[in-house]
Amino acid sequence: QVQLVESGGGLVQAGDSLRLSCAASGGSFSDYGVGWFRQAPGKEREFVAAVNRSGGRRDYSESVKGRFTISRDNAKNTVYLQMNSLKPEDTAVYFCAAAFTRWNEVPRRNQYDYWGQGTQVTVSS
Repeated sequence: QVQLVESGGGLVQAGDSLRLSCAASGGSFSDYGVGWFRQAPGKEREFVAAVNRSGGRRDYSESVKGRFTISRDNAKNTVYLQMNSLKPEDTAVYFCAAAFTRWNEVPRRNQYDYWGQGTQVTVSS
């Protein structure tokens, strides 16, 4: 069973950048596809981005495509979410999640088994 811990959130201004990290422990990290989700106050949790086990295949929501980049370093058991050109509507708690998948498979959005506790991202206008 894998444990996930997010970090890197904070308060920034519109147009700024942040990089979130998701550190994994307790399992073979390269066995898992990993995704990022977010939840704003009063809204449902939504998918942001996902990456397959090797890091070579990615999926993004339309709202972040072109601004956010997901990547992973299996040697460091860490997945990153580079967020550029941040907007106030990106304000949310960001969660990473892991799913046991085939090597080339990007996890389906309802496939995740393990979740972190989240990190707050606040973008002021």
